[in-house]
Amino acid sequence: MKSLLVSLALLLAAGITAAGMNAGQAPDFTLKSNSGDNLRLEEHRGEVVMLNFWASWCAPCRQEMPHLRALNDEYAPLGFTLLGVNVDEDLDAAKRAIAELNVDFPVVFDDQSKVAELFDVDAMPTTIIIDRDGNVRHLHRGYKPGYEKAYGEQVANLIREM
Repeated sequence: MKSLLVSLALLLAAGITAAGMNAGQAPDFTLKSNSGDNLRLEEHRGEVVMLNFWASWCAPCRQEMPHLRALNDEYAPLGFTLLGVNVDEDLDAAKRAIAELNVDFPVVFDDQSKVAELFDVDAMPTTIIIDRDGNVRHLHRGYKPGYEKAYGEQVANLIREM
């Protein structure tokens, strides 16, 4: 029991919230992507989806980008989709950051923060992991080195679920 409480305290301190907090269907949205196409969340039903809300001015966002690229490289072939959701009001700043950070996964532009509001984003970065049925399963607010291990474990577990 004590180890369970310690584990829970560590998860909460790391900004990780289990499915109960924002459980339920992820709200659908459509946004323009960095490829120029419109991207709709609903089109990824049947995949494990990670939404990473970030901004060019956010130092922790920039710090976690290489880890997100590695996560995407590892799990994309297994039914995983990583979508960066950039909330910069200045599209040019967002596009410069994508180039500087070598972001190679799809990024959609939420320059009016409407999608961020749908997901109650109140910290940068915010990472939301959605299961194959479209349910929000994990929520991470902020970023500190080591969070990527939890992301990987959570994504792997959801990929294994059938």
